[in-house]
Amino acid sequence: MFSITVRDHLMVAHSFRGEVFGPAQRLHGATFLVDATFRRTALDADGIVVDIGLATRELGAVVAELTYRNLDEEPAFAGVNTSTEFLARVIADRLAERVGSGALGEGARELCGISVTLHESHVAWASYEREL
Repeated sequence: MFSITVRDHLMVAHSFRGEVFGPAQRLHGATFLVDATFRRTALDADGIVVDIGLATRELGAVVAELTYRNLDEEPAFAGVNTSTEFLARVIADRLAERVGSGALGEGARELCGISVTLHESHVAWASYEREL
């Protein structure tokens, strides 16, 4: 399996429901380092997994849809705890939609998977991996 990973960052405000979250039940800010990994079983005719420039651009576009927002106020997330794990899935799914639309180039249609890791600190992170 071949892969490439591109990186960006995300800054949001949000709060959680449920005692398990302790003080994070109050509105707070979060900054995440975002790694998006694209996988395929064989390299394309150019010898690459996917164009790194396009992957970087599209990750940036997905992150821009979320950053500097209070996620508690976003209709798409009404009634949902926007945990690190949940946000990793949102980003992966939105990247998958962009692959399907051709935004990462025609060769990207041969990708077999995407994983997204959100690092919430130097000691904790969460990932979501999906097939394409």
